[in-house]
Amino acid sequence: MTQPEASAPSVAYAHPAVAVVSPHFCSPYPMDIAIVRKLLTITHGSFVVTDVNGNIILKVKGDHLLDTAGYPILTLRQKLMSAHERWQVFRGKSTKSRDLIFSTKRSSMVQFYTKLDVFLAHNKTEKVPDFKVKGSWSEKSCVVYAGDDSTIVAQMHKKRTVKSELLGKDHFMVTVYPGIDYAFIVALIVILDEINTASIPTETTHIS
Repeated sequence: MTQPEASAPSVAYAHPAVAVVSPHFCSPYPMDIAIVRKLLTITHGSFVVTDVNGNIILKVKGDHLLDTAGYPILTLRQKLMSAHERWQVFRGKSTKSRDLIFSTKRSSMVQFYTKLDVFLAHNKTEKVPDFKVKGSWSEKSCVVYAGDDSTIVAQMHKKRTVKSELLGKDHFMVTVYPGIDYAFIVALIVILDEINTASIPTETTHIS
């Protein structure tokens, strides 16, 4: 099994089935996926998510995470007038509070090094985040932690190839650890990308 880089904390694997979105998106084994952005499109949020064999497993269009049939799984929305650049993620096409699954809050951003605190919907006090995301956007890499900083649940790095650059595509390779909801991880990385590229859909602006 692939070990984290030497600079990362020692890994404690997350307990089985951390199904933030759905158990359907959890695997008992480590899962390598690619998030591919089409750089030459005029539409923000155009991504496809593939497995190691190149099969499409998810899509991102505008502020929606879609399944392969185009059915909305999640709606990602930036909250207006937010001091900490807060994002909210809802089930399906809904933006109602009862369908909120989780929210993120930027805790710091210094020279493209971004930290996000992630709170599940039931965490009303938000004193302690349920997950954390830390990443250097200049290096196109990030690590997702569960709870404290000792349990890694996913890691991302950018894949650069001559072919992908010629095709106008950006590849983000992600290793999702066993029992972790990969739809949840994809949503976090899309949010991180939006924060750092400033191509952000808001509560009053939809990107289709």
